[in-house]
Amino acid sequence: MAIIITDECINCGACEPECPNTAIYEGADDWRYKDGTSLEGKIVLPDGKEVDADETQEPISDEVYYIAPDKCTECMGFHETPQCAEVCPVDCCVPDENVVETEEELLAKQKFMHPDG
Repeated sequence: MAIIITDECINCGACEPECPNTAIYEGADDWRYKDGTSLEGKIVLPDGKEVDADETQEPISDEVYYIAPDKCTECMGFHETPQCAEVCPVDCCVPDENVVETEEELLAKQKFMHPDG
Protein backbone atom coordinates (compact mmCIF):
# COMPACT_ATOMS: atom_id res chain seq x y z
CA MET A 1 0.00 0.00 0.00
CA ALA A 2 1.14 3.55 -0.55
CA ILE A 3 2.29 5.75 2.29
CA ILE A 4 0.38 8.89 3.27
CA ILE A 5 1.39 11.90 5.30
CA THR A 6 -1.17 12.68 7.98
CA ASP A 7 -2.34 16.07 9.21
CA GLU A 8 0.10 15.72 12.12
CA CYS A 9 2.86 16.74 9.68
CA ILE A 10 4.90 19.68 11.00
CA ASN A 11 6.18 20.62 7.50
CA CYS A 12 9.81 20.06 8.44
CA GLY A 13 10.61 18.62 4.99
CA ALA A 14 12.81 15.79 6.27
CA CYS A 15 10.95 13.24 4.14
CA GLU A 16 11.09 14.96 0.76
CA PRO A 17 14.75 14.36 -0.18
CA GLU A 18 14.57 10.74 1.00
CA CYS A 19 12.01 9.63 -1.61
CA PRO A 20 13.68 7.73 -4.49
CA ASN A 21 10.65 8.39 -6.72
CA THR A 22 10.26 12.10 -5.96
CA ALA A 23 6.71 11.30 -4.84
CA ILE A 24 6.73 13.71 -1.89
CA TYR A 25 5.77 17.33 -2.43
CA GLU A 26 5.31 20.38 -0.23
CA GLY A 27 1.69 21.27 0.46
CA ALA A 28 0.05 23.34 -2.32
CA ASP A 29 2.83 22.45 -4.80
CA ASP A 30 1.83 20.86 -8.10
CA TRP A 31 3.42 17.53 -9.00
CA ARG A 32 4.36 15.67 -12.18
CA TYR A 33 4.80 12.01 -13.02
CA LYS A 34 8.14 12.78 -14.68
CA ASP A 35 9.71 14.33 -11.55
CA GLY A 36 12.48 11.98 -10.42
CA THR A 37 11.46 9.20 -12.84
CA SER A 38 12.22 8.12 -16.41
CA LEU A 39 8.66 8.92 -17.48
CA GLU A 40 8.01 11.55 -20.14
CA GLY A 41 5.32 12.47 -22.62
CA LYS A 42 2.08 10.55 -22.98
CA ILE A 43 2.11 7.34 -20.93
CA VAL A 44 -0.28 4.63 -19.82
CA LEU A 45 0.03 3.90 -16.11
CA PRO A 46 0.01 0.31 -14.83
CA ASP A 47 -3.65 0.80 -13.84
CA GLY A 48 -4.54 1.69 -17.46
CA LYS A 49 -4.96 5.43 -16.89
CA GLU A 50 -3.53 7.62 -19.68
CA VAL A 51 -1.64 10.74 -18.60
CA ASP A 52 1.01 13.14 -19.82
CA ALA A 53 4.03 12.72 -17.55
CA ASP A 54 5.13 16.29 -18.26
CA GLU A 55 1.84 17.92 -17.22
CA THR A 56 1.42 19.30 -13.73
CA GLN A 57 -1.09 17.59 -11.47
CA GLU A 58 -3.19 19.25 -8.78
CA PRO A 59 -1.76 19.20 -5.23
CA ILE A 60 -3.22 16.50 -3.00
CA SER A 61 -2.84 18.72 0.07
CA ASP A 62 -2.73 22.48 0.46
CA GLU A 63 -1.48 22.52 4.04
CA VAL A 64 1.09 19.77 4.65
CA TYR A 65 3.56 17.72 2.64
CA TYR A 66 1.89 14.95 0.66
CA ILE A 67 2.77 11.81 -1.28
CA ALA A 68 1.51 11.23 -4.84
CA PRO A 69 0.16 7.67 -4.48
CA ASP A 70 0.70 6.82 -8.16
CA LYS A 71 4.44 7.35 -7.58
CA CYS A 72 4.84 5.79 -4.12
CA THR A 73 6.44 2.34 -4.11
CA GLU A 74 7.10 2.29 -0.35
CA CYS A 75 10.75 2.42 -1.48
CA MET A 76 10.50 -1.12 -2.92
CA GLY A 77 13.42 -1.74 -5.24
CA PHE A 78 15.49 0.87 -3.43
CA HIS A 79 15.31 0.30 0.35
CA GLU A 80 14.01 -2.27 2.83
CA THR A 81 11.62 0.20 4.48
CA PRO A 82 9.87 3.43 3.46
CA GLN A 83 12.48 6.12 4.01
CA CYS A 84 9.96 8.88 4.68
CA ALA A 85 8.68 6.92 7.68
CA GLU A 86 12.25 6.29 8.86
CA VAL A 87 13.18 9.99 8.99
CA CYS A 88 9.86 11.56 10.06
CA PRO A 89 10.30 13.09 13.53
CA VAL A 90 6.56 12.93 14.31
CA ASP A 91 5.72 9.54 12.73
CA CYS A 92 3.13 10.97 10.34
CA CYS A 93 4.22 8.91 7.30
CA VAL A 94 1.97 5.86 7.61
CA PRO A 95 0.48 3.15 5.35
CA ASP A 96 -2.63 4.27 3.46
CA GLU A 97 -5.34 1.72 4.25
CA ASN A 98 -7.26 2.94 1.16
CA VAL A 99 -4.46 2.15 -1.30
CA VAL A 100 -3.45 -1.46 -0.73
CA GLU A 101 -0.81 -2.84 -3.11
CA THR A 102 1.12 -6.10 -3.09
CA GLU A 103 4.90 -6.26 -3.11
CA GLU A 104 4.65 -7.44 -6.72
CA GLU A 105 2.55 -4.40 -7.68
CA LEU A 106 4.93 -2.02 -5.91
CA LEU A 107 7.97 -3.53 -7.65
CA ALA A 108 6.18 -3.36 -11.02
CA LYS A 109 5.45 0.33 -10.39
CA GLN A 110 9.10 0.90 -9.51
CA LYS A 111 10.27 -0.82 -12.72
CA PHE A 112 7.73 1.20 -14.74
CA MET A 113 9.09 4.51 -13.41
CA HIS A 114 12.76 3.44 -13.47
CA PRO A 115 13.18 0.85 -16.27
CA ASP A 116 16.94 1.32 -16.41
CA GLY A 117 17.43 1.29 -12.65
